[in-house]
Amino acid sequence: MRADAARNLAAVLRTGARLLADDPSTSISAIAAAAGVDRTTVHRRFATREALLDAVFQAKLDSAARVLDEARLMEAPVAVALHRYVEGIIPVSREWPVDTRRMMQADPKARDPREEQSRRLDAFLQRAADEGFLRTDIPGAWARGVLDDLVDSAAHRFPDVEAPQAADLVVDLFLNGLGRH
Repeated sequence: MRADAARNLAAVLRTGARLLADDPSTSISAIAAAAGVDRTTVHRRFATREALLDAVFQAKLDSAARVLDEARLMEAPVAVALHRYVEGIIPVSREWPVDTRRMMQADPKARDPREEQSRRLDAFLQRAADEGFLRTDIPGAWARGVLDDLVDSAAHRFPDVEAPQAADLVVDLFLNGLGRH
């Protein structure tokens, strides 16, 4: 792919992610205009709005998979792996703000890679509990929900906080809580 075509594709995908997260009915024409390309440029690559949405979701899943790999969740010390994960996933969430749950409802085959990523994170949280980093009297689903909500909040409610600082705050809050000990 030529460099300009790659730049255009990246711009369309990122712009599409942002606009579709705000309004799932956003047209290809609106995405093309916001990305600074012709509508025909987008249509050459994506026959339908759904094809563009699938590509956006795939880009998000691919980015999240890289973060999970780089965090070394099962090899690195728990606190280090958690920080790597959070520091990496916050920018992914900011760059690709679309909701993958919606994708899984629309495309059942997309469920498999997302569920695999979810299983990897759940296994890590079980490891964290087994090693004494998390309370064992709290269900794993509860801990996972809290972590997901903290990451989502850091990514979207506090977009001006850089990922490393946001990761420091999320990890500390997740592992130590808000109260005095």
